[in-house]
Amino acid sequence: MKVATAPQKFCYTNAETPKWHDIWTRMQIRVVSNKMIRVTQVENEEKLRELEEFNMWNFVFSFFKEKLNDTYIPVDLYSEKTCLKVELPESNTNYSVVLLRWFDPKLCLVSFLGLLLFFSGDLLSRSQLFHYSAGISIGMLASLLILIYVMAKVMPKKSPIYFILVGGWSFSLYLIQLVFRNLQEICKSYWQYLLGYMLLVGFASFAVCYRYGPLENQRNINLLTWSLQVLGLLLMYLGIQIRPIALALIAIAVCTKNLEYPVQWLCATYRKVQKATAKPSPPRLLTEEEYRLQGEVETRRALEELRGYCSSPEFSAWTVVSRIQSPKRFADFVGGASHLTPNEVSVHEQEYSLGGLFVEDQLFEEDEDDSFEGEGRADFSVSRNHLGVE
Repeated sequence: MKVATAPQKFCYTNAETPKWHDIWTRMQIRVVSNKMIRVTQVENEEKLRELEEFNMWNFVFSFFKEKLNDTYIPVDLYSEKTCLKVELPESNTNYSVVLLRWFDPKLCLVSFLGLLLFFSGDLLSRSQLFHYSAGISIGMLASLLILIYVMAKVMPKKSPIYFILVGGWSFSLYLIQLVFRNLQEICKSYWQYLLGYMLLVGFASFAVCYRYGPLENQRNINLLTWSLQVLGLLLMYLGIQIRPIALALIAIAVCTKNLEYPVQWLCATYRKVQKATAKPSPPRLLTEEEYRLQGEVETRRALEELRGYCSSPEFSAWTVVSRIQSPKRFADFVGGASHLTPNEVSVHEQEYSLGGLFVEDQLFEEDEDDSFEGEGRADFSVSRNHLGVE
């Protein structure tokens, strides 16, 4: 900390090498005075000597520099030297220069906000809540810029008002910066006007967002998604002060975001290789009940298809009737009657029922086969005994 009463030039030489634990560390030079002063920051001592020389641009820019009694000058962790010049417009001014180095939770918040935007950009671009909240926020923060843009659209192209509009953009940006710098004082002293401004501009922004609605075109949604992801990466880079760590985390985030595609490809390749090398499993055989049910279902479906074809215009009814023996039975079948007569059903039941002739023949054939195998085994044992006795 240095205390002075006269205009001076100060230079800070950074001798510390940034470590990994300084990822959210901020450095600032604070100049506090009892009266208004003007502080100019330069990169090195050579630039300070250039400020001492008379230059028309330096003379013009000196009128636009703010005079404050509390000034913060950011210092990069990787900068080797930071110089500043303190000018005293008024006499009897006392000021002090202090170097501050501390853990800044705002940088941590910015980093995690960037991480959230990068991984949730595709969801936010389709969210109606994000659409309205982002529209209202942009409307309240940049209402002057939007007003100047609308005026530029309305004004004729060859109008001298464009010079005023260009100055209006610069004035709007300066005014936004000034409001953010004195936001705490504005909230304390002029909270009524601030509340009225937020309600009025917020309602107008909501009306505009409601009029145009959320994005529906897929290309516009993709553009918004990519914009949010790029903004998230930029916030991650700005929030982390150690640049190699910031680049490494950005690379990890990008690889993690797109890791699903190579993983899906590897899984699909593994399934194909496994399917090609695995032995084919034998097909499952139907049980008797399943075989009976499948036969009934397929027979019924085939009969319905036959009835539908016979009722269609493509079917030549006279040709078929002239060739079949019972046209009346065929007509009844097409009309929905059964394809079997009662006599055919009774004959089928006599032959294929539990006590039918077909089942008895099958049983007798199995008994004859078993008895033949038993007699063969008995003859073989007898002959073997005779051979053993001899």
